[in-house]
Amino acid sequence: MSLLAPILQAFFSERLLSQCNASPETIAAYRDSFRLLLRFAHTPTGKQPCELELADLDAPLIGAFLEHLERERGNSARTRNARLAAIHSLGRYASLMHPEQAATIARVLAIPAKRHRRNSLS
Repeated sequence: MSLLAPILQAFFSERLLSQCNASPETIAAYRDSFRLLLRFAHTPTGKQPCELELADLDAPLIGAFLEHLERERGNSARTRNARLAAIHSLGRYASLMHPEQAATIARVLAIPAKRHRRNSLS
């Protein structure tokens, strides 16, 4: 299995910057999402971010992270969904690079966005 660090580096440098030409705001938002996730992952896994494997970021850990965002950090459903979108984007990219992790990644990709109230434009 491969470490997560090279996947994250390639995701930011190849996928977001080169292929998608993502805006600086999008890149910053994704960066912040992964900073929070990697800090959170240290507690249940006992691993430093540089020691994490792709398999460590499984659906139960991601679900716990999303709960943490809402309950302990007080994030709204919209913010939670934005963090989940970043995780899903990384998952789709990682599944192409590491098809041996397809089952784990598929379970993460199956985590749905949380429904929230939309403001009406009156």
